Formats: sequence, C-alpha cells, structure tokens
Amino acid sequence: MNRIQNAFAHGKTLIVFLTCGDPDLESTERFIETAARSGADLIELGIPFSDPTAEGKVIQEANLRALRGGATTDRIFEMVKRVRDKVEIPLVFAAYANVVFSYGIERFFSTAAASGADGIMLHDIPYEEMEEFAPVCEKYGMEYISQVSGESGNRIPMIARKGKGFLCCAAFSESGSTDNGILSQAAAVTKSIRGVSSLPVVLNAGNALENIQEMAACGDGVIVDVPVVERIAKYGREADASLAEYIGALKETLKKAGQ
Repeated sequence: MNRIQNAFAHGKTLIVFLTCGDPDLESTERFIETAARSGADLIELGIPFSDPTAEGKVIQEANLRALRGGATTDRIFEMVKRVRDKVEIPLVFAAYANVVFSYGIERFFSTAAASGADGIMLHDIPYEEMEEFAPVCEKYGMEYISQVSGESGNRIPMIARKGKGFLCCAAFSESGSTDNGILSQAAAVTKSIRGVSSLPVVLNAGNALENIQEMAACGDGVIVDVPVVERIAKYGREADASLAEYIGALKETLKKAGQ
C-alpha cells in the first residue's frame, strides 16, 4: 500500500491545499508539518504560476505573493525534499502545464519524484491531452491525479477508468455554495465514477464548508483550499496556530461524517 492508498484507508480523508511560497517557502515547510500534525491526511501543494486561470481570486493572490517572495520550482522541490523527512502523509503537487513544459517534462517528474512527492494534478490539461504527461509521471512512480466535474458528462467513465491515486471532483466554487443542487450533482458524478472505478473520490469544498459532512458523504473525502489560504493571507508567517485549530476542527467534523 503506497502513501496515497494509505491516506484513504482510515475513514473520510482530509486534503489540505497550500500554495508553495506563500508567504515564503520556510513558512510553507512549517505549515506542512502543522497540517500533518493537526489532522490532514494528504497535502496538495500548489506550484505558483503567473497566470493561474483555473483559480479564484484568493488563490490567484496567493500565487502572486509566492512569486514575489522568490518561490521557484527548484526551490519548491528542495523544500519538499526537506519536509519529506519529517512528515509521512502523501504530498501531491498541483500545477499548470506551462510550469512542467518550462522545466522540461522528463526533468520535472524525475526531480519531483526524487523530492518525495507522491503525485500531481495539472489544472489545465484535459483528459484528451493527459498522455503527454501521465506516462512520464508514472515512469517515476508518481500518481497522475485526474479531475472530473458535472460538466465532464459522458467523459466521466473514460476519465475514471484511467484514473490513478484518487479522483478529484471539482463540485464547488471559491465563492461557496450551499445549494442542494450542487450536492446532488456531486452525488451524481460520484455515482458515475463508482460504476466504473474503485478509486477514492474527493470533493473540492471551495468555501462551502457549512455542509462539509454532506460533501464527505458523497465521496471519500474533501479538499479544503480557500479557507486555508485565507488564513495564511491574514496571519502570514504567524498562521500556524490558526491553521492547527482550523484543520483539527475539520478533521473532527469528517470523523463524525464517517461514523
């Protein structure tokens, strides 16, 4: 059982998102340790990009802060390699294709794997173009994580069958939604996946955390990004205590959802 599989072996999984280098890489390294101690089962690490079109305002601003602070792909790999010796939970990169292209596809995945990363999500690569990246990713022992949504339609079974690690269902927006229709859509997407794949399904919670138990009930866990990034934007290098309290409370909520 690899680290990603193990993260889903003990109830509902909490995935916490951090933008690498926000506000600096030394803080990110510490935040990873804080998140792991506080209950995160897996951490998604965003590699900052100058034009993060798939993100909302909160995470776009985090990308810009990280880049202004000097975060580079090489420095991020070095940071992950250091923190890998201190945390056991899986670390999955989230990036844009241009970051990988600029670094060199083969070099990117070999270096990412050597740093101790377990997988990657590429925000702007559709299912039809994944073959340029997925085989190289898997060559170096990393999982290429696919994303689905209600808009994936009849492509959901195809995406699910080729999935690795887990499938991310992007059901919620940064602005948040408590609309039961969104939850119904997430449940429908999860049902479509279940028909063709045994992979875990996680929902990106966005800012709609008031019904996190309902979201967790739809799948195998949740990704929490915006509220985490907002706390870092507010407290900067001193965000550790706020993150620990918040992540701990989220984990307790998910434990109840799994009962």
